[in-house]
Amino acid sequence: MLSAKWIRDNLACLKESLEKRKEQVDLDNFLSLDQKRRDIIQKCDDLKHKQNLYSKKIGALRQQKEDSQHLIEEVKDISSKIDKYELKRKSLEEKARDFLLNLPNVLHSKVPAGSENIEERRWGEIPQFDFSLKDHQQIGESLEILDFKRAAKIAGRGFVVCKGLGARLERALINFMLDFHVSQGYTEVLPPFVTNSAAATGTGQLPKFREDLYKCERDDYYLVPTAEVPVTNLHREEILDEDILPLSYVAYTPCFRREAGAYGKKIQGIIRQHQFNKVELVKFTTPQTSYEELEKLTSEAEEVLKRLKLSYRVVRLCGEELGFSAAFGYDIEVWLPSQDKFLEISTCSNYEDYQARRASIKFRDRDNKSTHYVHTLNGSGLAIGRTVVAILENFQKSDGRVLIPKVLRPYMMGMEWIEKT
Repeated sequence: MLSAKWIRDNLACLKESLEKRKEQVDLDNFLSLDQKRRDIIQKCDDLKHKQNLYSKKIGALRQQKEDSQHLIEEVKDISSKIDKYELKRKSLEEKARDFLLNLPNVLHSKVPAGSENIEERRWGEIPQFDFSLKDHQQIGESLEILDFKRAAKIAGRGFVVCKGLGARLERALINFMLDFHVSQGYTEVLPPFVTNSAAATGTGQLPKFREDLYKCERDDYYLVPTAEVPVTNLHREEILDEDILPLSYVAYTPCFRREAGAYGKKIQGIIRQHQFNKVELVKFTTPQTSYEELEKLTSEAEEVLKRLKLSYRVVRLCGEELGFSAAFGYDIEVWLPSQDKFLEISTCSNYEDYQARRASIKFRDRDNKSTHYVHTLNGSGLAIGRTVVAILENFQKSDGRVLIPKVLRPYMMGMEWIEKT
């Protein structure tokens, strides 16, 4: 999160960033609160200095066996005032911390203003079809690999049962992505699928997005909304050696989000679900290398789509679209024939030191041994469900079958087609 000092020293920069995000924040109220807090700290320091002087005088008078009662009463009065000021200070600091935890990250200068993302590049040919297209839900139900009705019976709307080759396709994609990213130098992690509130606060999910999370009511546990949360918290409250940076992790987790229900009935199928699978990439870097590492991370997520032969584009996210904790980011969008447009399948973000400050993750400089906050990055590599959507729609055939991408066939017992059995 941002510090009060940084806000005071960079007020114009913060206001510009908030304007890009179209965020309304009462900075004047915070600055007033912060000034009161600093005034109280100064008063406490002055009183403590006075208290120390009187205590020394009391000691000197006692040595001389002279009356010090009047000074003892003064010290008691000073102590009482300090206690009252400390209570006010704690109250103001809690309010300030709550404000700072709910304040979004400052945007990088290259983040475009407005509500339009900027296209950076495209890859692949948009597929052409000479027959009537089906969307992924129609394909999945006709092949009996996606079952929404039984999922609703089990859990409710916003869930799916993957069956047969549908389940195998999900598993194949997870294993393919993990194997690929490990081959690129990532360390595989299988983290807990629940986190405590400290972990969720460290990455920025709490307190801002509390209502989007599923909480285990009897415990301080939240179901993970993304592997970013547990993996970033691997190094919470640690000081890392600069020589081991960058650290690159890849993790598969199911993800759980309440937000799916907020999008109504317009989005059908498995494009937006309460539960979905994802392979996530997380990096810890120095500030000097974080943007170079972001480009690498993004290209590695892109490579998954290239190997699957799925057309995509990369867009630079504008201020209104960028995530709460991110300073800069890209969306990778895959082509969906049924919608005749690109759909986001991965967001690759640089949080700079925003999460590191919240989670207290630092590194020790190899030369002067001073400590600094790391930069954290993350991106989907990729969202599994949306990759399934893209495969079903882009590789559908007129006879109802779906061609399995060559790179996945070793993970599907050599099968070439998804077809009704």
